[in-house]
Amino acid sequence: MSSQSSRSRLDESVVPFASQVKDNSAKVDELDAAGRSILNLLSKAAGVAEENSRYALEQAQKLSQQLQAAEIRLTELENDVRYYADRADRAEQWLHKIYGEIEDRFIRQPQVKRQGGFRMPGRGQ
Repeated sequence: MSSQSSRSRLDESVVPFASQVKDNSAKVDELDAAGRSILNLLSKAAGVAEENSRYALEQAQKLSQQLQAAEIRLTELENDVRYYADRADRAEQWLHKIYGEIEDRFIRQPQVKRQGGFRMPGRGQ
């Protein structure tokens, strides 16, 4: 009897394969359905991840193009700054030259004429 009781305990502890168990066909169908459901969810998750990746790549490309356009515009603006700084320097040089001419012709010469006496142009002395 001891071998028969140990055999029955062994039978209770061993889980048979699904193909061997005919009364557990509902459990097998549930496992198959759960497996299919998990695979379906994984497929959907992969699709969403791929869509997110595609969207991120498109956004990165748009931002890259915007950055490139901004860099080109920055270069143009830097060139404009150099151009207008050069023009401002040249204008300042002209103003300095004009100021010197005004000072020589209208400020210094009349003082020299006043110191040397008044002379009428075109009349000899």
